[in-house]
Amino acid sequence: MKTLVSALALGASFAALAAPAMAQSQGDWTFGVGIINVNPKSDNGTLAGSSATIGDNTQLSLTGEYFIRDNLGIEVLAATPFEHDIALGGANIGSAKQLPPTISLVYHVPTAGKVKPFFGLGLNYTTFFEEQSSLGSLKLDDSFGIAATVGADWQISERGALRVNVRYMNIETDARLNGAAIGTAEIDPITLGVSYVHRF
Repeated sequence: MKTLVSALALGASFAALAAPAMAQSQGDWTFGVGIINVNPKSDNGTLAGSSATIGDNTQLSLTGEYFIRDNLGIEVLAATPFEHDIALGGANIGSAKQLPPTISLVYHVPTAGKVKPFFGLGLNYTTFFEEQSSLGSLKLDDSFGIAATVGADWQISERGALRVNVRYMNIETDARLNGAAIGTAEIDPITLGVSYVHRF
């Protein structure tokens, strides 16, 4: 929650410093392609009586956004499957793949320059699959939680921009080993994305 508050506060600071300028128009839409790194927090809870560690992973990212009002858009984030190593007590015991589709309401701050900051809040749904473990049959439940984003676009042409953004996702999954509950993995990653975004 502290991460979420910090992200929103940073977005608000961008808004306060920005000068008025031409808006992103209602009815516009954008498509973005890039890479995104999902980096779980350092303390991922306790599974089967041992401290759990979830590794990071980088994949292709895709975004689509439709502007329902000037400067205000609904964004959908998709990506190719992430694969995370899982360690218990410092020893690698397996891995799992996941997809984290996220929908957000995003405000783009109008500015007089080429750099246009934005911030938003939304919902994340994470589905886990292809879980593997040397300890037996591992199953991770799907997760549903809040997400926040803050970033900026650097305009490189009339319709094109380079984007850098940071996201927080609330992801927690109940884990079962050989059918028995072994605890909850608290992933709660910070993601860093770099992409090219085109406005249509």
